Amino acid sequence: MKNSLDDDFLFCENIIKQNSHSFHTAFSLLEKKEAQAVYAVYAFCRKADDIVDKNEGGYSLKKFEDELKSFEKGEYIDSPLWRALRSVFERYELSIQPFYDMLSGQRMDQNFCVFTTQEQLENYCYLVAGTVGMMLAPIIAVKNHKIIAPFAAELGKAMQITNILRDIGEDFAMKRVYLPIKVMKMFRYSMDDLSKSTINRNFKNLWEYEAKIAKNYYDRFLSAVEYLDEKSIKPVLASALLYQKILDKVRENGYDCFGSRNYVTQDEKKIIISSIFLREERRV
Repeated sequence: MKNSLDDDFLFCENIIKQNSHSFHTAFSLLEKKEAQAVYAVYAFCRKADDIVDKNEGGYSLKKFEDELKSFEKGEYIDSPLWRALRSVFERYELSIQPFYDMLSGQRMDQNFCVFTTQEQLENYCYLVAGTVGMMLAPIIAVKNHKIIAPFAAELGKAMQITNILRDIGEDFAMKRVYLPIKVMKMFRYSMDDLSKSTINRNFKNLWEYEAKIAKNYYDRFLSAVEYLDEKSIKPVLASALLYQKILDKVRENGYDCFGSRNYVTQDEKKIIISSIFLREERRV
């Protein structure tokens, strides 16, 4: 018979199932305790994101941050998310700061301003996604989490840039342009071009410029996987490679980030995961 904490983690798992098939596919490969911890962290991040994008349950970021402050003080909050997260903090050496940083990034979306420079974009990517790597590091690398943390943060940044490159049209419809003004000017691609969903050589070069930055971050993380716990290597590699594959899907679709959704199919996911298992077996 499941206890109430099992139900709390199931609540969190359902959130990741509903919102990210790739992440659920990858992290469900973890052992139960670690998978549950990842689900709880993801549920926190998803809640913050939904407050901004969907006005989740009438919540405000301030209210959510007030709950985080109460949580930090050790106060009891009667909700599946906070109960599950409390258990995670008791099991692992998580720092509270990345959770606050995540909310700072969400405020940037709530009060959105177009970025001028690449540095501003990458700071945003750290706040909304690099922080997730910082949160997960103590779960996926118990002994070496301080070493892996900066690499995990870079993986988060790579994934966020990937999201941006996949969702250019969808974000523009929400009046959000994440491509930095100076980078757009460098490639002679204008806001008018963007408003017309123009896919020309300039757009492709601009897109590839950002994709190369993402790839460098992916590569840096992949060079540090030896610091992960042995049981975490396959699931975390899967999450990185499944997400990186999105960039290939956009290319295969003629760089159409405006009128169609670029996603990795179930068959492609199976191939990527199978290749990881084969590679790791050969390594051992």
